[in-house]
Amino acid sequence: MTVLEQSAAPATTAAEPTRRTELAAFLKACRARVSPTDVGLPPGLRRRTPGLRREEVAQLAGVGVTWYTWLEQGRPINASDQVMTAVARALLLDEVERDHLFRLAGLPTAELSDLICPSVDPAMQVVLDGLTPLPAAICNRRYDVLAYNGAYDALFPGATRATAPHGRRNSLWCALTVPDCCNPFVNREEELPRMVGVLRAGYASHIGEPSWENYLRELSAVSERFRQLWASQQVAPATTVLKVFRHAGIGEIRVKASYLTMPGVPDLYLVVYTPEGPQDREKLEWVTAHPDAPVADHAHG
Repeated sequence: MTVLEQSAAPATTAAEPTRRTELAAFLKACRARVSPTDVGLPPGLRRRTPGLRREEVAQLAGVGVTWYTWLEQGRPINASDQVMTAVARALLLDEVERDHLFRLAGLPTAELSDLICPSVDPAMQVVLDGLTPLPAAICNRRYDVLAYNGAYDALFPGATRATAPHGRRNSLWCALTVPDCCNPFVNREEELPRMVGVLRAGYASHIGEPSWENYLRELSAVSERFRQLWASQQVAPATTVLKVFRHAGIGEIRVKASYLTMPGVPDLYLVVYTPEGPQDREKLEWVTAHPDAPVADHAHG
């Protein structure tokens, strides 16, 4: 074992056991996704499990097999950023996955430390209202909707009016728990893997925090789909994506969701929905002008 691998255990905190478990699971999932041919190795004979073997990752990263095995077993060992960079390179991780790996390993990343739930500057409500008729909201990394304008409220009321189970103003909770027949988010099955991937990337900065752990536990209890996606260990960046909404009064509305980080409070972001075409803009204007029009054509008792 080299000096850079540092076998000494890091300082123990309440979140360390969970962090090490998450790190071990993430490494295993990433290793399973990489085939030998992806990294220039011969395919070899029979493999009991998909992906690379531990010794192959260790070889590619230039670390000891025993040390890497301990890392995947979640043992209390430490590592330098140079070594974890080599591991990330061996596993072909992209930038988002590398940052996630570093957070799980307790290493610094390029971002500032996240705040648990910072308050929203009241001046931002003026900005949100000024974006009307474009739906816009300020959310945190758990998808809690902290502030929003009238257009967002009219388009996605389940995320703002606390109508989802447990009374949560939360867009992911709404997408997962509102029944298909009256859920305004049409292409959510396409988007849910990415949304949960963004959530997992944010979770790396909040492991062990009661608000996060309770949220994940409660969402897992009410959504089998969430449990499946969370177990996949995928991480994803918050990028501009197409979202399709449905409104009983006007039909489908296609919008591009753009996510803007807020300087000084990296745990918060501004999401703005821009119409994909002229018809979508007209529909957004109609929805904003009729905030009390029901989104669905029926209601559940």
